[in-house]
Amino acid sequence: MHSHDHGSNTRAFAAVTLINLAYTALEAGYGFATNSLALLSDALHNLGDVLGLGLAWGAAVIAKRPPTQRHTYGWRRATLLSPLANALLLVAFAGALGWEAVRRFSAPPQIPAMPVVVVAAIGIAVNLGAAWFVRDGHAQDLNRRGAFLHLVADAAVSLAAVLAGIGMLTLGWAWLDPLTALVVGGVVAIGAFGLLRDAFNAAMDAVPRGIDQAEVNAFLVSQPGVSAVHHLHIWSLGAGEIAMTAHLVRPQGDDHDGFIDRLVHDLDERFGINHPTLQIEHGQACEHDLHDRAPHAH
Repeated sequence: MHSHDHGSNTRAFAAVTLINLAYTALEAGYGFATNSLALLSDALHNLGDVLGLGLAWGAAVIAKRPPTQRHTYGWRRATLLSPLANALLLVAFAGALGWEAVRRFSAPPQIPAMPVVVVAAIGIAVNLGAAWFVRDGHAQDLNRRGAFLHLVADAAVSLAAVLAGIGMLTLGWAWLDPLTALVVGGVVAIGAFGLLRDAFNAAMDAVPRGIDQAEVNAFLVSQPGVSAVHHLHIWSLGAGEIAMTAHLVRPQGDDHDGFIDRLVHDLDERFGINHPTLQIEHGQACEHDLHDRAPHAH
């Protein structure tokens, strides 16, 4: 139930990282050669994504490490820390881009527009192609989601650079170059905020998005013979794995093994909770989890 195609993960991240690294070097070279802030800002954005993708790649590799006596869940939670670092990098780059763009608005330099158009157009193809590599499972895997969103945002940023280059070429509007950098900074900041929020929540063991804890509690209470539920916690273990603990008060019934088997299956099918730990209790006076050393208990 917990098997994952980690080989596919690492190959996808490796290919995408190397492709983006090569394009970033090309774009930065042309940006310095033409003094184009639009190209340099896009290259800086891509560099941030290369670093982020490298973190995601490394997290996917680390996640393959098997459980040990010390790390009983293995290293799968590395895929939750990677997007957090990734988002922080993007926020830092967004601030740097915005500052440089504002500084240039007072005296925008003349930029040769055609190299901007050509190089940024290549960026659209590179980023959309790279996003295609990591498209599978990005809705469930926060690690892949971070990489996918960055690549799609990169394609949009490259499109803005293409439009800016066309504007400079046809209308002579030099201010489009720093304006594009401001747009890049805005795109980066908006995308990073959502990823930062989700990654922080996951790192803090928050209930994963898409799961309503009250609904899970009501579902557990509705099970045959269950009179109360307490000590309910739901959190993400890593890519594609959601854990849960719950104490179920079930005074009657001697079919606990079959009951647990059915409930584990139903939790996975209904909520995507695929690593539940259920404790069956027989009476209402179950206070062993309410002592001072269990401040998380209710």
